[in-house]
Amino acid sequence: SENMSVSEESLKRYVEHASYRCYQDLLVDSRADETEGWKPIKSKRGIAISCRRDGNKTIVMRGQSVLNISPSKFQAVTNAIDTAKQWDKSFIEGQCLHRLEDNLNIFRLVFGRNSRSPLFRNREFIVHERREIMDDGTVVVAVTSLPQEMAAGILPPRGQLVRGLLLYSGWVVERIQQSNACMVTYIVQVDPAGWLPKCIANMLVVKLVFVIYHLCRLAAVTLSTHSEEITMK
Repeated sequence: SENMSVSEESLKRYVEHASYRCYQDLLVDSRADETEGWKPIKSKRGIAISCRRDGNKTIVMRGQSVLNISPSKFQAVTNAIDTAKQWDKSFIEGQCLHRLEDNLNIFRLVFGRNSRSPLFRNREFIVHERREIMDDGTVVVAVTSLPQEMAAGILPPRGQLVRGLLLYSGWVVERIQQSNACMVTYIVQVDPAGWLPKCIANMLVVKLVFVIYHLCRLAAVTLSTHSEEITMK
C-alpha cells in the first residue's frame, strides 16, 4: 500500500535522463585506460579484464574482446531476450514491462537459479534499457536498475526473490577501422542485495563479466550458420 504510483510521463522523463547518462558513461569507460582509473587484471579466453573502484560501492568490471563480425550483426544476437539463456547461464527469465520508445524499454530480469554459485540465486532486477546506434555504426546498450521506490511502483516485490540493483552496466560495440571486426566492451557493476559481504559481491561482479565470452561465441556461431544458409541457397 506504500508503493508509489508511477505515471508513464514521469517514468519516461526519468528513464530518458538516466539512460542517456549511462549511455554517455559507457562510451567514456569503454575507451578509458589506466590513467583514468582502470586497472588491468588479466586476460582470459581472449578477454582483457580490468576494473576500477567506485568509492565504497562494489567494483566496476570491464571485459573487452575482438570479434570478427560487424556491430550490427552482434546487436542482432543481443536483441532477443530469449537468446540470453544461451550466453548467460545464470539468466532464468525476462519480460518487457513497458515500451517507452522504440529504443527505450523497462524490463524485469531474473537471475540465479541455474548458477552454480549458491550465493547468487533468485535475484530480480527491474531495469531500463537504452539502445543506440551512432553515426559511425557503434552500438551502445545501456542497462541500469530503476530506483527501488519507482521499481516497486511498477511491480511490487513478490515471492522469495531478492530485488538487486544493476548500478551500471551495458555494451559498447565498435567497428575496427579497415576491417570487418569489432571491439566488444562489456561493463558491469551490480549490488546483488540481500545478505552478502562486499568481498563476495565483488567476486560475483568478476564472474559476471565473463558473459562476454559466451555472447561472443554465440554471435560467431550465429554468423557461421547464417553464412552456410546463404551458401546453400
